Amino acid sequence: MKLISWNVNGLRACLDKGFLDFCAQAQADVICLQETKMQPHQAQVDLPGYHQYWNSAQKKGYSGTAVFTKQEPLSVSYDFGPEEHRTEGRVITAEYPEFYLVCCYTPNSQDGLKRLDYRMRWEDDFRGYLCQLDTIKPVVLCGDLNVAHEEIDLKNPKTNRRNAGFTDEERGKLTELLGCGFVDSFRALWPDRVTYSWWSYRFNARKNNAGWRIDYFLVSERLRSRIRQAEILTEVTGSDHCPVLLELE
Repeated sequence: MKLISWNVNGLRACLDKGFLDFCAQAQADVICLQETKMQPHQAQVDLPGYHQYWNSAQKKGYSGTAVFTKQEPLSVSYDFGPEEHRTEGRVITAEYPEFYLVCCYTPNSQDGLKRLDYRMRWEDDFRGYLCQLDTIKPVVLCGDLNVAHEEIDLKNPKTNRRNAGFTDEERGKLTELLGCGFVDSFRALWPDRVTYSWWSYRFNARKNNAGWRIDYFLVSERLRSRIRQAEILTEVTGSDHCPVLLELE
């Protein structure tokens, strides 16, 4: 099974930058999107053969997730937990016969870390949600998790130490999640590879490869042996993020 996750940073803009051509070429079984920034009626996403599921934020032009899947899921649910996590369109859960697929766009802690306290509540509640799912069947979590886990995962760790996405608090929460029985699929195959999935639009960051790896596929430990490929598709443009890929046996 071939799965792709991509923060498109505005799907309407990405549609004008080759999104459908990429999907046709990739031939993925499932395509998960983050930061769609739209309602489903605002653009025609012509993907024959895919079931489409959307979770849009209440605030227009903000956040949002989508899942496009060739195989119709057994069930699909939107958001999770307390009401404070249910207004920004950040999570879609699709149940398949052998696993749950969770598409997630984790809240950014923002400049000055003004949303870090909320981010910590989100992390704890979301970890509990994933662990609950994992008691029923294995979980595949994908998306922009808005954290570079280790120093290898961003170009300039020293100067970014207290910036959003590389605080000790955020990194620690990902460590906690992995400690609950989840595997970073990319690091499972490539423990020492330096590859990034997001580059700022400023300072020619992508041209200079001054990036961060903040887009992930995490899987339940019991799926580790089924990981066949985990890649970051750095050559694909259309967003400030690039797609990430997972193939499961």
